[in-house]
Amino acid sequence: MEKNRNYYIAIALSVLIVLAWQFLYMNPRLEAQRAEEAARAQQAQTTQQADGTTPAAQTSSAGGTVTGNLPGSTQAAPAATREQALAKTPRVAIDTPALNGSINLTGARLDDLQLRDYRETVDPKSPTITLLSPADTRDGYFTELGYIGGDNAGTVPGPNTVWTLAGGDKLTPKTPVTLTYTNDKGLVFTRTISVDEHYMLTVADKVQNPTGEPVSLSTYGRVTRYNKPEHPAVYVIHEGFLGVIGATSGLMEESYKNVEKEAYNNPKATGGWLGITDKYWATTLIPPQSVPYESRFMHFADGQPRYQADYKSDAITIQPGQSTELKSMVFAGAKEVPLVDGYEQSLSIPRFDLLIDWGWFYFITKPMFKLMDFFFRFFGNFGVAILCTTIVVKALFFPLASKQYASMAGMKRVQPKMEELKAKHGDDRVALQQAMMQLYKEEKINPIAGCWPVLLQIPIFFSLYKVIYVTIEMRHAPFFGWIQDLSAPDPTSLFNLFGLLPYDVPHALLIGVWPIVMGITMFLQMRMNPTPPDPTQAMIFTWMPLIFTFMLASFPAGLVIYWAWNNTLSIIQQSLIMKRHGVKIELFDNLKGLFKRKPAASK
Repeated sequence: MEKNRNYYIAIALSVLIVLAWQFLYMNPRLEAQRAEEAARAQQAQTTQQADGTTPAAQTSSAGGTVTGNLPGSTQAAPAATREQALAKTPRVAIDTPALNGSINLTGARLDDLQLRDYRETVDPKSPTITLLSPADTRDGYFTELGYIGGDNAGTVPGPNTVWTLAGGDKLTPKTPVTLTYTNDKGLVFTRTISVDEHYMLTVADKVQNPTGEPVSLSTYGRVTRYNKPEHPAVYVIHEGFLGVIGATSGLMEESYKNVEKEAYNNPKATGGWLGITDKYWATTLIPPQSVPYESRFMHFADGQPRYQADYKSDAITIQPGQSTELKSMVFAGAKEVPLVDGYEQSLSIPRFDLLIDWGWFYFITKPMFKLMDFFFRFFGNFGVAILCTTIVVKALFFPLASKQYASMAGMKRVQPKMEELKAKHGDDRVALQQAMMQLYKEEKINPIAGCWPVLLQIPIFFSLYKVIYVTIEMRHAPFFGWIQDLSAPDPTSLFNLFGLLPYDVPHALLIGVWPIVMGITMFLQMRMNPTPPDPTQAMIFTWMPLIFTFMLASFPAGLVIYWAWNNTLSIIQQSLIMKRHGVKIELFDNLKGLFKRKPAASK
């Protein structure tokens, strides 16, 4: 039939497109990312074991600020080790259940932060994730809040200001720290920094004006990092600049590449947040929500090249003998879904849940994660949660699937009549088409019904892919046996007998157990239907499972497990529906036909 021929051609083209995308785009990037992660882990291990013999570099404050007139140099790339940089300035320790690090009293800068709960690799002995690092290191990444002086303000706190620790000797969830600074005009700046048990720091600033004249000043904040990811993320996730600029605005995202070409000056707004995100971590600023501010995403090439998301508030005036108070927040940590959602609600941060890249199918992707997370909390295993989520999805689509298989059963039932119509009308395609449509009407068959379930499940598949690839909950999440990370490909390979032979195989040949299981279930599902009579269609029908086995071998194991389980459920579902409609299941006959010797062609 013409319909079947077009259907199989469409499938073939789709497979070729996805295959080319996977092998020419995804695989090289995933391989590069794995190499980069291994290199970072090795570097972190080396840094932790360093003996401090590397010569210290000259201190750099890594300037480049909102207005360009903030104090601070822009020297060439510093070369101090992390230990040397941390030892050069006075600091106050940070010690929480989730964070370990310190605040630099020079600039009151947050530039030393490690995430206790996350490690570089699945090895529990590998180094913990280092999120922020001092400006004097090659991997400088920090955030800073300060002031820009106006009329009669004198020298206001900035990158080089050394604050005095006035209260608390360690920042913990129960013990905030207080910093003070009095400038040359007599203005008294008091900063109280508190932290919760996770990743949110609150900075409460108070400025007192004991002088005899009014002063004006603006606040600023910036997130600055020297290096972007060496290998850009695959297209399914955004890494770089982002923010919700204004309480009623949508999400703004800009890549490092675009910002290198041109600075992005965002419109003045009140409320919102901005910062820099990686795949699993982020550092963001939440300015005072009642004060208008200007913001921008920048790349500076002078001195030390750096990327910077920053803001500058409108000037405020403090009358003689008066004071003003402002509250800012800094999020620096892992993008855990319940935590980020909780901050949006409890702290009234507009659209803060968009810190996690849910993608175009947000309305599907996030509910799917919620469902998976529900099953995870019940079973304690995200692999089992994927299996349970698949069952729920299949149940939701059962009415459509029932119509699909019923349509297929009807098509099989009228197959003899269709052959009679083809013989009757011969090459008269118009007459044949009209006769077939009349037959469909009489038999109450809708040939299009079989397409809708496939089309509707495409967003489900990509949403699940997004959940597994993007959410930190899937990172290093084990299943059973050899699958220790559902967000990474199956590490086994058929070509070394799944680890029995003592050699590694090329990445392109990492055809693991689960991709093979997926290929077998896909093969069996396709064999539930008759082999197409057209030789080209039959070839596609035969080779498609093998092609998908190689293609999906480099996909996250969690996605391959989903596909294999979904195929298995589809086979059971299709068998039950076809049996109910009295249609013969072709599976066993098709399997037997594969091993029958074909008759010799007559001469």
